[in-house]
Amino acid sequence: MRIAVTGSIATDHLMTFPGRFVEQLMPDKLDKIALSFLVDSLVIRRGGVAANIAFGLGCLGLRPLLVGTAGGDFHDYRDWLEQHGVDTGGVRESAYQHTARFVGTTDADMNQIASFYPGAMTEDRDIDLSELAGQVDLILIGASDPDAMQAFTKQCVASQIPFAADTSWQLARLDGEQVRSLVSGADYLFCNEYEATLTQHKTGWTAAELTEQVDVQVTTLGSRGARVDRAGHPPIMVPSVPGVVPREPTGAGDAFRSGFLAAMSWGLSLERAAQLGNIIAVHALETTGTQEYMLHPEPLTTRFAAAYGDEAAAEISRHYI
Repeated sequence: MRIAVTGSIATDHLMTFPGRFVEQLMPDKLDKIALSFLVDSLVIRRGGVAANIAFGLGCLGLRPLLVGTAGGDFHDYRDWLEQHGVDTGGVRESAYQHTARFVGTTDADMNQIASFYPGAMTEDRDIDLSELAGQVDLILIGASDPDAMQAFTKQCVASQIPFAADTSWQLARLDGEQVRSLVSGADYLFCNEYEATLTQHKTGWTAAELTEQVDVQVTTLGSRGARVDRAGHPPIMVPSVPGVVPREPTGAGDAFRSGFLAAMSWGLSLERAAQLGNIIAVHALETTGTQEYMLHPEPLTTRFAAAYGDEAAAEISRHYI
């Protein structure tokens, strides 16, 4: 399966606050919040949802096509992605704007407050995905410029290119009609538990009606693993990986998508896909930075077997060696 990934390409500025955000929030003053957190650390990493997902796919041996817009400061980042198996031929470089930037602070409970500057990403709306018809088997439409996301979905539908919907952090910017147009007809819908509920709220659909709009709905459940839903089928519940020592949550969801889509490209079951998604997500969760984790076949297979059994691990190892 040839996969193209659209969405943000960014640098991540990640900070750690040793306290708990909830202890700083006054319930009777939530309409006038003015807070500054003294953080213990700052790291600057490569990121962006599309680049993160493409990185994970590349590390698993696929050759995903990354599609998006970066700034003139992208040269070293491009080299990094190419070295990790990503085809960056679909990345445009803006002549006017910097690469997008994510700034996030995580507290002791792994809660996160973040901001995102789009920069060059706003030019994604100039990209035409219809040119990829016949060249790719699936396009993941990740969080990017809202107008670009709308255009990409329409282009995929018009050109009959299968697509996965992944609104993630842009869900807050989208209204109900926009969400409905991005989700309807998707081969896959990726979201976390909160995003699934917010999608239902914005669209007016029930959980069952949302599932009917897509072929496969994949919902990550944090420490409880993941759930895969299909209309007319019982849900597939996949438990989380035991023994996780989290360091920083940024990029774990993107890593999950990499593992899930890799397993789908190998022709494995939805259960195996969610299991591999959980395993790759743990690698990101246990590492500071969204593209700093390393995947090696033997330890990955060993951990997979410990979490999901030898038979499941053997299926994965036949493809990732």
